[in-house]
Amino acid sequence: MGKLTTHVLDTAHGQPGSGIRIELFRLEGEVRQALKETLTNADGRCSEPLLEGADFINGEYELLFHAGDYFAAAGVTLPAPRFVDRVVLRFGVADSRAHYHVPLLVSPWSYSTYRGS
Repeated sequence: MGKLTTHVLDTAHGQPGSGIRIELFRLEGEVRQALKETLTNADGRCSEPLLEGADFINGEYELLFHAGDYFAAAGVTLPAPRFVDRVVLRFGVADSRAHYHVPLLVSPWSYSTYRGS
């Protein structure tokens, strides 16, 4: 059974990104359908898969990470406007029977992602 998971690593402080708000959308052309909103736990992970089973279908998705709010709440001095604020990751799912793990490594100045396992 396929599933979608994520986690966040705060590379500026070398720790999990806990309490980060994440929104998940399914894309159909330019239409964004909201599917889920959650917060990362103390390990920077979501407590359950974002999608799994019959709810996880082939197509395009978008994860929206509210990283700027996380760094502001952590007391990081940020410029106005923030250099990294909301991180948008758009990705495609070609095999919804597989595990798609989409982590975010983020600091106030940069971010990266990859398809993990």
